[in-house]
Amino acid sequence: MRRKDREIKEISEVLDIVERAKVLRMGLFDGEYPYIVPLHYGYEYKDGVLIFYAHGAKEGHKIDLIHVNPNTCIELESDMEIVSGEDIPCQYGTYYASVIGRGTVELVKDVQEKIRGLNLLMKNQVGREFSITPQMAQTVQVMKVTINNFSAKSRKKTQ
Repeated sequence: MRRKDREIKEISEVLDIVERAKVLRMGLFDGEYPYIVPLHYGYEYKDGVLIFYAHGAKEGHKIDLIHVNPNTCIELESDMEIVSGEDIPCQYGTYYASVIGRGTVELVKDVQEKIRGLNLLMKNQVGREFSITPQMAQTVQVMKVTINNFSAKSRKKTQ
């Protein structure tokens, strides 16, 4: 990390960013070009690993790419706000908080894990759990994104 003064080392602060962000951008390999897809997510943190759950259609380009190469990178950001430079363009900037990580994505097959992942997603997105049946869970593809290498940084407002 180039800007060590903006690095976030406390896991509680990293998880605070993850909680506030709401959209995870997942990068996949697609031949010569990366393929990036925004996803709503739920998450948990265990033993130094961030685990995200997202859902989508059971087929499509994203699913095809995961089958070919499950390696992924993710990005989340929160607290975005332009910093004015008034009449000097190069004085503009941004307040932000972000998390970037690398890991793997797998397509969840186990129905109970799908239900758990979907409940984490709903809790993170709308603040509550639902009664998700196995039949409901079977209608979507749940992706488990395991990120064991991540960093976070921020540029905060100073009062």
